[in-house]
Amino acid sequence: MLRDITLGQYYPVDSAVHRLDPRTKLFGTMVYIISLFIADNIGGYLLATLALAAVIRLTKVPFGFMVRGLKAVLILLLISVSFNLFLTDGETLVKFWIFRITREGLSLALFMALRLIYLVIGSSVMTLTTTPNQLTDGLEKSLGFLNKVGVPVHEVSMMMSIALRFIPILVEETDKIMKAQMARGADFESGNLIKKAKAMVPLLVPLFISAFRRATDLAMAMEARCYRGGEGRTKMKPLRYGKGDRAAYCLFAVYLAAAAALRMAF
Repeated sequence: MLRDITLGQYYPVDSAVHRLDPRTKLFGTMVYIISLFIADNIGGYLLATLALAAVIRLTKVPFGFMVRGLKAVLILLLISVSFNLFLTDGETLVKFWIFRITREGLSLALFMALRLIYLVIGSSVMTLTTTPNQLTDGLEKSLGFLNKVGVPVHEVSMMMSIALRFIPILVEETDKIMKAQMARGADFESGNLIKKAKAMVPLLVPLFISAFRRATDLAMAMEARCYRGGEGRTKMKPLRYGKGDRAAYCLFAVYLAAAAALRMAF
């Protein structure tokens, strides 16, 4: 399960999506999320499916690697589908014991499942094709106008970048601790829920200690390099839009217009 977490990981490969400006990818992700909430019919979700499939093909990231992140939200997906499937009123299709499946509930559960799956995969596309440094620069540049109202954009972007960078590090650290504890006889699989929760204590304590140690080392390293925030800092590689970015923005506009048209058409 730990190895299936893809959020925060970067997949190094040369592709058209990797070469895009991080601001373009951030905007494209936002447009795709908006389109998922706009979609309320088969046409809208078919458009979202085709768009996502095309982008995944352009990234050159293996599809199997990209969908591994779905295992981390499997429980949330099952809960969401179950609630919509059994608790939605409408025309009854199947009824057994105290449960009742309606036509409206089946449709809503299907659309909610697709929306959650596409949200996870769509967000993974951005993190898999954008390094943490690029993501920080893109966020800071995109939200720079908030500096005028006192929002510390650089600091917020830096915190998000560090958090994303620490996810694969902590996953690897957790895996090492679990293997070390299992070699000493620890059992994380058998028993009921309470026993499993108790078995996690020997895992969580060293994990928290390791996380705090890494955070302290990072803070000391930043101070040793005279880091004082974003004011007055320059970029070694300033962000610049290219022809591919301008073409991507045009495609985003066409895609969002098509999603809105499909919603109004049905």
